[in-house]
Amino acid sequence: MSRWLRCGIAVVWLINGLLCKVLHLVPRHEAIVARILGPEYAAPLTRLIGVAEIGMACWVLSRRWIRLSVTTQVLLVAVMNVLEYLLAVDLLLWQQFNLVFAAAFIALLCYYGFGRSVRPTTAL
Repeated sequence: MSRWLRCGIAVVWLINGLLCKVLHLVPRHEAIVARILGPEYAAPLTRLIGVAEIGMACWVLSRRWIRLSVTTQVLLVAVMNVLEYLLAVDLLLWQQFNLVFAAAFIALLCYYGFGRSVRPTTAL
């Protein structure tokens, strides 16, 4: 179960980072960044955010500092979604309901990091 959760969480970060932002397969992500951070540097900032999300996927898969990783993810998901809700709700795939999906992902992260016995090991 733990392996499935870890891989599922990593896939979420990988898809959003690599496919949606770095490879620009979902232009809406850049539009959201432009709305929040300004249009001038939206393209490079979107790619930079995508690279950071790929890094998050790698961190999740590494199983290093699981609780710190989960805490970081919860904070990032919460801040990102609140900013998007306040500043770019019309650009979100599920608009207001995005907060519901974000809350569900945060709950899953909390279960993965704090709701079960966390034992880091070296084997994948």
